[in-house]
Amino acid sequence: MQQPVILTCAVTGGDDTAGRFESVPVTPAQIAAAAIDACKAGAAIAHIHVRNPDTGKPSMDIALYREVVDRIRDSGSPVIINLTTGPGARFVPSNVEANRAETGSNLRPPVERVQHILELKPEICSLDMGSLNFGKGALLNVPAHIETIAAAIRGAGVKPELEVFDMGHIALSLDMIRRGLLEPAPLFQMVLGAPWGAPASTEVMAAMKSLLPVESPWAAFGVGRQEFPMVAQALILGGHVRVGLEDNLYLSKGVLAPDNAVLVRKAASIVELLGSRLATPDEARSMLGIHQERSQQ
Repeated sequence: MQQPVILTCAVTGGDDTAGRFESVPVTPAQIAAAAIDACKAGAAIAHIHVRNPDTGKPSMDIALYREVVDRIRDSGSPVIINLTTGPGARFVPSNVEANRAETGSNLRPPVERVQHILELKPEICSLDMGSLNFGKGALLNVPAHIETIAAAIRGAGVKPELEVFDMGHIALSLDMIRRGLLEPAPLFQMVLGAPWGAPASTEVMAAMKSLLPVESPWAAFGVGRQEFPMVAQALILGGHVRVGLEDNLYLSKGVLAPDNAVLVRKAASIVELLGSRLATPDEARSMLGIHQERSQQ
């Protein structure tokens, strides 16, 4: 049997889905419970965004992050907490006025996007490694902002998960590794099937893997209907996996997932059918070089 597979569960995400899908957790209590239940189902890592409890809309409120983190830590769950730094990059430009942001934009300076990481010190946080056309606008992650966020993450002693939506994002990652701005063998997360990033296919995943440092741990996931096929493909290529209601709302065609845990259990069955097993949180910590003392903060 090959080494165990680390599964990340992305429990809620930052898209405007909460009002349309009852299964998406909204309040800090719901988000924390989703992370804890995903861990019980087999997830080693919980990737976390927060939402306004009254509206369900995505939020960057540090108090909401703090409540989620405190609830998970106080529960005694061993799950590894992975907080996002993605919010604050969305820009929807005006069609008629220069340099004007339309409704839906939430651009923030990099110091604001990483403040909750400095205060809460999760074991892992995501770091988007480039810009991407997205919806009616774009997610803007320019090199100077990425470098600022990366330096803050490093200073906080948190392990970055490099989210790469395209091959150019890997190229930037490799350049930052060469310049000593990222650790030599960072954790990569390939995002496949997000419009308009790298497609979710065998060929694309294999090509992106070929660019990574040989010693770097990596994971990949597919958006929407490609979620479970990409679980199998990542495992076959030697990577780790991710599922969750951030990426996909359906258990199977036409069948909405009632919660995150059921998605984790389905992924676990795929992993087991292919001859492996899911890593426990402590095994994941060892595999990723996360120190136990950090996990007990």
